[in-house]
Amino acid sequence: MFDAIHHVAIIGSDYQRSRHFYVDQLGFTVVGEHQRAAKGDWKLDLACGDLQLELFIKPTAPERPSYPEACGLRHLAFKVASVKETVAALKERGIECEPVRTDDYTGEPMTFFFDPDGLPLEIHE
Repeated sequence: MFDAIHHVAIIGSDYQRSRHFYVDQLGFTVVGEHQRAAKGDWKLDLACGDLQLELFIKPTAPERPSYPEACGLRHLAFKVASVKETVAALKERGIECEPVRTDDYTGEPMTFFFDPDGLPLEIHE
């Protein structure tokens, strides 16, 4: 019935901070950028390989209700060739990661880092 995941939508609170993080620090490509005055937000469409992220930036959005176990999106995971090398590259860009650990089920290395609004982002081999 479904071919693939088309996109993931994330709500952020600060346009410049989120754009800098996802575009300048993580290297996502901007596909579209729209200020939606009637809704009081920005919509920033980004590409990462075949995946698209929709960032809805709304300064009045409520904070995440609990960490990280709120209902809804738990985290977003990115497949990488080397967790160790990716952690080093993120650190060079000023992004701190949790210590690398082994996934209990796959046996592969993985870790987390966080977007400007505290959304957990995972890197996994």
